[in-house]
Amino acid sequence: MNIQLLDEAKIDLLNGYDFYETLEPGVGSYFLDSLYSDIESLVIHAGIHPKNEQDYHYMLAKTFPFAIYYKIESGSIFIYAVLDCRSNPSEKTKKLK
Repeated sequence: MNIQLLDEAKIDLLNGYDFYETLEPGVGSYFLDSLYSDIESLVIHAGIHPKNEQDYHYMLAKTFPFAIYYKIESGSIFIYAVLDCRSNPSEKTKKLK
């Protein structure tokens, strides 16, 4: 399966990188490496994750408190958002509409 990382998800990843990089140099790069590894695992595991109210599958990242929201359409995996699980739930709902 082909993975498509949409622009909104790329921005989410960059925001996460910036946040962790300001805490300590190098942690932002580790964050990106970890999340990209999780995203790449969707080639094997896409579709096994639960769905939310908006019909997005979501996978919890292994190392950081983030969730990857995706849909499977026409044989491709579309990553719509990569959101911090600690954020306000209403903000997540707005982002995924």
